[in-house]
This record gives sequence, C-alpha cells and structure tokens, in this order.
Amino acid sequence: MKKVLWEPTKAGFEATALYRLKTNLEKKYGVSFENYNSLWKWTNENSQTFWTELWDFFGIVGERKGVALENPQDFLHSKWFPESSVNYAENLVKLAAKNRASSLQANTSPFLIFKAEDHVEFTITYPEFVLLVSKAQQALEKMGLKKGDRVAAMVPNHPATIVMMTAVTSLGAIWSSCSPDFGVQGVLDRMSQIDPKIFITSDFYIYNGKKLDLKEKTSEILKSLPTVRNAIVMSFDKPLAVLANDTSSHTAHSLSSTESLEMVLGREHAAPLKFAKTEFNHPLFILFSSGTTGVPKCITHGHGGTLFQHMKEHQLHGDIKPNDQMFYFTTCGWMMWNWLVTGISSGANILLYEGAPFYKDAASLFQFLEKYKCTQFGTSAKFIDSCNKAKLTPGKDFNLSSMRSVFSTGSPLNEDGFDYVYEHISPKVQLGSISGGTDIIACFVLSNPWTPVIRGEISAAGLAFDVDIWDDDKKPLVGEKGELVCKQSFPSKPIYFWNDPTHEKFKKAYFEKFENVWCHGDYVEKTVNGGFIIYGRSDATLNPGGVRIGTAEIYKQVEMLEEVIESVVIGENWNNDVRVVLFVKLRDGLSLDSSLIDKVKNQIKKNTTPRHVPAKVLQVQNIPRTKSGKIVELAVRQTVHGEVVKNVEALANPEALAEYKNRAELKD
Repeated sequence: MKKVLWEPTKAGFEATALYRLKTNLEKKYGVSFENYNSLWKWTNENSQTFWTELWDFFGIVGERKGVALENPQDFLHSKWFPESSVNYAENLVKLAAKNRASSLQANTSPFLIFKAEDHVEFTITYPEFVLLVSKAQQALEKMGLKKGDRVAAMVPNHPATIVMMTAVTSLGAIWSSCSPDFGVQGVLDRMSQIDPKIFITSDFYIYNGKKLDLKEKTSEILKSLPTVRNAIVMSFDKPLAVLANDTSSHTAHSLSSTESLEMVLGREHAAPLKFAKTEFNHPLFILFSSGTTGVPKCITHGHGGTLFQHMKEHQLHGDIKPNDQMFYFTTCGWMMWNWLVTGISSGANILLYEGAPFYKDAASLFQFLEKYKCTQFGTSAKFIDSCNKAKLTPGKDFNLSSMRSVFSTGSPLNEDGFDYVYEHISPKVQLGSISGGTDIIACFVLSNPWTPVIRGEISAAGLAFDVDIWDDDKKPLVGEKGELVCKQSFPSKPIYFWNDPTHEKFKKAYFEKFENVWCHGDYVEKTVNGGFIIYGRSDATLNPGGVRIGTAEIYKQVEMLEEVIESVVIGENWNNDVRVVLFVKLRDGLSLDSSLIDKVKNQIKKNTTPRHVPAKVLQVQNIPRTKSGKIVELAVRQTVHGEVVKNVEALANPEALAEYKNRAELKD
C-alpha cells in the first residue's frame, strides 16, 4: 500500500467551497455523496445540470438562455450554452470586487504583486487595477480595436500584461501571448497566423540578473506583421501605480512606429468600465501547441468555457478563497499564465514573478513567497526536482507557514518529488500534482480537498471530466497503462483551431484514434486507489520488442542517482526493431564511464524490468526543452534519425540538438 502524505480533516473539508456545493446538490436533488468518487460520477451522469448549477454557485455575471449543451452526442461539434453570453473580463473585474468585499483592506491592500529577481518590485491595488483597465480600454477603442480583432503580445509576466489582457477581452477582442524569450521566427510562426491588429511588448525583460533589450527583436517582428496598426511598449520597471493617476503627456517611445504604455494611458481619464456582450463561445484566448512537429496549432478557447473551468478548478479543487495570495511560476507563453490570472475572479491576490527561478539559488523567489504570505505555490515538476538535486531547504530557510497548497505540473512528478515537498517545503500542505494541457486550458486530473495525497499519484479526475484509461480496443484499464480519454464533452473544449474551417486539424488532433471520444495523447495508469500516474506522452512512448514503456518510468529511476541532473530517452530504430537510448546530463566535473553506465542500467533494471534497460547510455551537455520547460523527446528522436526538426523555434535551447546529431556511438 502506498504511503498517504496528507489527509483532509473533517473541519477543514467542511470549510471548503466543495463541501458547500456538495451540500447544495444533496439538498436540491435528493442525493448523497459519501466520497469524492461518488460526486465525480454524478457530475458526469448529470453534466449539463452540474455546469448550470455552477453558473449560480459562482455567481457568474452574464445572460443564461436556452439549453446547456447543443449536440451532446457529437463530441467534436458539441457546443456549451450556445444561446448564452458571458464576458470573461467582466467576471474578473466584478467577481473580484464581490469576493474581496469581506476584507476591510480590499481597496488598499496589494492586489497584483510583482517581483523581477532583485531588479524591481511593486504592487497595485484593486481600484488602481480597475482604473488602469479603464484607461487601456478607452485607448484601445480609439485605436479601432473591435470585437473579434486579435491582439498579439510578446510580454513578461507583469501586472501591465494583466491590465492589457483584461482591457482587450473586455471589448470582445482576442488575446494571444508568448514570452519575450521567443526568437523572431518563433513569434512569427505563431502570431502571423492570426493577423493581429495590435502588438504589445516590453522595452526589456530580466533573466538571471541580465537586462535583455527587446527593441531590435520587436522591430524585426513588426516588419513581418503587416496587419498591425498600433504597437505598444510597456516599461518593465515602471510602477503601475504611477500610471494609474498620471495624465500628463509623455514622449514617444524610442522605437519608431510604437508608443509607450505611459503615453497611451496618459491620454485617458477615469471612466466607468464597459463590457462587450460576448457569447459563451466567443473566442477569448488563442494558445499555441508546442510546435515541435510543425507550425504551432492555434488552439482557440472561449469566454465561458475558460472562466467556468478555471473557477471550478480554483475553488472546488484548489480551495482558493477570497484574499488568498495565489502564485504560479509561469511565463505568458504557457497556459498556466491564463490559469493563474483567472484566480482574480475568485477574489485572490495574484503574485507575479519574472526572471530565473533559480536566481541566487531560488532565494529571491522564496523570499518573495515569504514576504507576501503565499497561500498557493504553483510550479513545475522540474523545479521541484532541481530544488531536490540542489539540496535546498526552503521550508527551513524561509517562513512558508501561510502556504496551504503546492501545485505541480509540466511533467510527471515522481515519488521523490512528493517526498521533497513534504520534507523540505512543508509537511502541512496539500500537494496537488495536476495535468491537462493547452488543448483544454484546464486539468483532466488533479487534486481536491476530499481525497488524500498518496505518494506518487495524481489524486483524481476533475469534476465533470468523464476520464478513463483505455487500451487500443477501448477496454477500460485499472492497474495497467493505456491512453487517457475523455468520453463526454466539456465546456473548455477548444471552440476550434484558428484557420481550420472544416475542423480537420481539430479532429485529427483528438478524435482520430477513437471515434467520438477525446484521446489526449498521454500514456497513463489508473491506480486501484482511483488516482493516476502519468508515464509520458503517447507519441514518445518507447516500444522495444512491441512492449510499450512510458518515458517517465525511466526518468524516475535515472534521476534518483546523485550523478545525474536530468535525462532524455528515445526509441531508436535498429535492426527492424526499436532499442532504448538514454542521454544523461551529469553534474559538473563528472564524465560517463563504464562503471557509471552500469550503475544507471542496474538502477533501471532493479526497479523496472529488463525491457526498460537502455541499449545505449550517452552523455550530453544539455537536454532540449520547450519554452515551458518540457523535454522534447520527439525532436531528439528526429535528430538521431537524421530527420528535419520542423520547428526548432519552439525550443528554448535549439542549439542543444547539435550534439545528438551523427553520434558515432549510435552507429553500432
């Protein structure tokens, strides 16, 4: 039996939003939910009722009319609340005010809190936020921005970014962002597909103590975006509270054909906010697939589905409460930024950190969390593993007593990662290993306040996500690995892919393997406890001798070794079969010799099976990753086989692929 690391108390559970919802549903429908699984089952059997109930439970601002779900039997073409209207930005602004009202300091306490390593730190209040959004809204309207127009942003994780996104979406225009570390071609591969009318960027950004200017990059990008009529440059280190009350004139930004944000907002005065009437399924965000196998897909999400899914996950699964101090380490090119920002609607204050997470051995980051009494700490499995490898003890070195939850995503969190959180961050937190994706702007599997945290497992499937694990013959599996599927429609299903009028790309992405059933592309085991273990992406699954092996099974063992910092494993075509090849990045000063190779192989063989043992173990200096930190096995595999990696601009470190090409050791 696996170790239980955290369990809810009766008093703690009864203080949650999930408990209030459970009680409401039991009284109204004459049902009884003895555990989370029984509630989850009911939400899938009554999904239209459940989502309608959430509209009232959250106090969503909008107009509800007609049916909850159109075409329920046709997953691909199903449409939630087709006659209803919801404006995402309106709900951010109005629900934030409503949910924060219980605090006596609601209008004077920090609302958006920003730190960039040791370079800059400032806060703005809720009234300042509303005033800034009002000014930005007026300015954007004067630029001709209308409902359905697109705004492209290459921006840092900064309060000004949230202000501009809220203003853009309040008008019914569509927001799409990436982080400023993208190269010129990486930005154009994404933004040129959506024909933006306005482009927003920053004058510079900070990473690992360095100031990185964006002027030249922005000029190059604008030359290739002919639809852009206006470009706005925010000042990275300008406190926004100054802009909220400054109506003086400003000089133009030094970059020709652009205006500074100070200049744009400085022309406007306080005015009541207004919100365009947007349909539940009106496009809100365009997010992009990683693009490692071709031009990134433009995944388009709607106002209502995004808002409902995030509020469900924040309040019912994450137990986020009004005036919590919510943090997620993310860039604006990762869906976790969108997920984080929606926390405003639940009344949370949002902590924003920009820069390198390990700046000064992560001291800058943890000092930030300590100072502002972070209640939810969101990060990646890679960050947790790196802290473990570096032997950091943040729970000892910083006062993290305010922290109630730790969220981890981006890649599977192994058992050592679970242990590290409870031993070196806090023994009292609820650890939520969560997984979903850009595709659904949400989590298929995650934590909840009712289910214990079991070492190495994601706790449960999300409410009203009819998730199962299937083999290739659609047989449900428990205790065996298979494909993660979802058997019923859900509100945060993408409304479509941009420039995919016949839905062919959409259908190929999710509905090609199983008819009328969403196949997510994750290789997963459902445990006897009802939890989930993710073994990696299905398209990266190893298949030596016809036996499927998840890449995470090998990573879990290899990265237990002190000598190994991280690794990447692929299946190499060899003698009409597939052999497993493991590349390892070692600690500084170490070289891979025969004894260390034997140690790696023995670690894998002892704890898995002989099939998992790599035929080759090779040393590399760097592991290729996407901008959001995910290992790109497919790009490595393509490089090893001499194939063209179609979109290296999607990688954070494309130069790393060079050492995987034409390796002599892979010729025998």
